[in-house]
Amino acid sequence: MNILAVGDIFIPPEAIADACDTLREFEPSVEQIFWGPEDEIEQQKNNLLVELNGPVALPVPEEVAARLAEVDALLVHRCPISEDLLNSGPKLKIVGVCRGGHENIDVEAATRLGIRAFHILGRNAEAVSDFTVGLILCESRNIARSHHDILQNKWEKVYSNSAHIPEMKGSTVGLVGLGEVGRRVACKLNGFQARIIVYDPFVAVEAIRDAGAEPAELDELFRNSDFISVHARLQEGTEKLIGKDQISLMKPTAYFINTARAGLVEEQALLDALETKSIAGAALDVFWEEPLSPDSPWLKLGNVTLAAHLAGATYDALASSPHLLVDQVAQYLKTGQAPGLLNPTES
Repeated sequence: MNILAVGDIFIPPEAIADACDTLREFEPSVEQIFWGPEDEIEQQKNNLLVELNGPVALPVPEEVAARLAEVDALLVHRCPISEDLLNSGPKLKIVGVCRGGHENIDVEAATRLGIRAFHILGRNAEAVSDFTVGLILCESRNIARSHHDILQNKWEKVYSNSAHIPEMKGSTVGLVGLGEVGRRVACKLNGFQARIIVYDPFVAVEAIRDAGAEPAELDELFRNSDFISVHARLQEGTEKLIGKDQISLMKPTAYFINTARAGLVEEQALLDALETKSIAGAALDVFWEEPLSPDSPWLKLGNVTLAAHLAGATYDALASSPHLLVDQVAQYLKTGQAPGLLNPTES
C-alpha cells in the first residue's frame, strides 16, 4: 500500500508517517512531503482561506500532485485536496485529513471518483471544550482585563459588568450546537450546576436530554441564556446563522462566546451590541479576518476577551491526530466501515 503523508508546521509529515505503522499488515510504503509556509501566522492565513472557500482556495500543491501517480492513500493535515489534485492520482482509493473539519477535501469529487474520504470525529473536542469554559470565566470575571491592568500598574476593581458579575451556579447557558465539542461543554458546565439549553436541529431531543440539557429553539435560547456558546459547524445553510435578530434578543447581562467559526455570526451585529453595551460582553477565539489588523474594531472594545484561534491547539490534540486518522483508515480496510468516513458506499 503506497501512502503519501503531507504534513505542515503544525503536524509534520513524519508524525503522519509514524502513525502509519498501524497499517503494517497492509505493508505500507510511506513517502513524506512538507506542505505550506514554515511560519505559523502565514499558515494560519492559508488555513482560514481554505475554511472559508474550500479546497480550491489555494493552488494545487504541485509537489503533491507530481507524486500521486502510484499512490493508494493520501493523508494530510491542512493541505487542500481539490478535484484537480484527486485527478492526479489514478490509483488513489483513500484520502484523509487529521482534522475534525473537512473543508479542505472536495468530498463530492472524491465520491464521484470512487475515493473514500476520512476525517477525525472530535479530535480536539476536549481541548476546545476546556477552552470554552475558560473563556466563559475569563470574560465574565474580568480575569484577562485585571491581569492586563496589573501589568500596567493599575489596581482596578470596577469594570463595565461590575454591577452584575455572575456566578455559574444557577445560570442558564445556551449551546448553539451539540456535536462532539458541545456535548463536552455541557458535561463540564453541569459540574458548575448551571442549567444547559441547546439548539441543534440535527440532534434528537433524547440525546440532548442525555447530555443533561434541555432542547430550545434558537430565538428562545438567545432570549433566556446568561451565556451563549457557539459549537455549530460552518457549512451551507449555517452562514450567519446568528444575526441581528438573535443578538437583539440577548439579555443586557448576557455573554456571547464563540470557539467554533466566525462565519456563523454576523460580525457587525455582534460589534454593534458590544459597542452599545446592549450585552455584557463576548469572548472570541475565531474571527472574520485572521490575524486581526492593527485597526480592527475588535481591538477598541473593553468588553470582549480575544484569543488568537488557540482553542484546539493543545499538544495532546495535535499529537494524537495522525493516529486517530490512521485508526479510521485501518478500521475501514478491515471492516468496510469507520465513524469518520465522509462518503460511505451506499448499501
